[in-house]
Amino acid sequence: MQWQVWTAFGIAMGFVADLALYYVPDRSGIVGLNWRLMLGSAGIPAIIVCTNVFFCPESPRWLLGKGRVADAYHSLARLRNTPLQAARDTYYIQKQLEAEDQLVSRGKLRIMELFTVPRNRRAALAAGIVMFMQQFCGVNIIAYYSATIFEESGFSTVSALAASLGFGLINWLFAGPAIWTIDTFGRRGLLLTTFPLMSLFLFLTGFAFWIPDRETRVGIVALGIYLFTIAYSPGEGPVPFTYSAEAFPLYVRDLGMSFATATTWFFNFIVSITFPRLLGAFKPQGAVGWYAAWNMIGFMLILMFMPETKALSLEELDAVFSVSTRRHALYQLRQIPIWIKKHVLRQKNVQEQPPLYEVAEEDKTYGPTAAAA
Repeated sequence: MQWQVWTAFGIAMGFVADLALYYVPDRSGIVGLNWRLMLGSAGIPAIIVCTNVFFCPESPRWLLGKGRVADAYHSLARLRNTPLQAARDTYYIQKQLEAEDQLVSRGKLRIMELFTVPRNRRAALAAGIVMFMQQFCGVNIIAYYSATIFEESGFSTVSALAASLGFGLINWLFAGPAIWTIDTFGRRGLLLTTFPLMSLFLFLTGFAFWIPDRETRVGIVALGIYLFTIAYSPGEGPVPFTYSAEAFPLYVRDLGMSFATATTWFFNFIVSITFPRLLGAFKPQGAVGWYAAWNMIGFMLILMFMPETKALSLEELDAVFSVSTRRHALYQLRQIPIWIKKHVLRQKNVQEQPPLYEVAEEDKTYGPTAAAA
């Protein structure tokens, strides 16, 4: 969760640098000094991070993997409030490493089991969907090309940069509440709520380009982008990495998370390299509408293929992802009219479907905390 909050903060600071450096004049023999400084300003926080790496404690998990138990405890003691908490988390990590070692299939490639074992394959499908949709929901066409989009709507260059700063600040401010809402409403619940809103607001943005009056047009375009960002930041912003980190069983969790991360960055590349051509071929209306339509597709994909993982034990996660893909999809589709009857039509005594999966309370085992891992 902190990753998303501070990534959004970094994006906002990038827009601050763009606006602050825009009026830097060229020097003798240097053309485009302002954009060169904008690009170079990203190196300043990178240098600060690299410098502070030398002051960070070594990874307790890595130290325990090397058998350096005392060093792992002392490393955790720097990160915990009390020695007791450090000792507890040292024990948790050690037990997790032992469990992972027991679960590793001898003589088999784990990367193959990520896709050949049905339980693992369903987790990979769900994680792949949320990571794919993190890019194809359209947020990065705004993060990368917001100034261009705002200029297309009629903003001046400086006004477009200022409007982009507004996007960055909203993205950062609304990422914060997800720290609490993600465990209150659940990962799946947040996405099923925010995807229709993101689609609606992107359609609003795209259609606004047909408004002939300039002042009205730029106002509606900015409104649509800002409302889209408010919907994105607590939902598809933080959920994909959180979900991917907990969906896989312990023995392939590192490979599963690697697969999920590779998925999001591959489609990040696709989005960033294709949007300028999309904008030129289909104009802002079609380019923005393309991603609005993908949000509708994403809603259905999440509804059918992404189970909830909030506060589930290891056994519950195995039960959830052991349900066949077809059965899960059909169950969730049958749930739509039930939801409409209960929450839209406000009908009483609506017949519910039987539970899709159950795990006895005494059989539940919870993995180490995210902080400990």
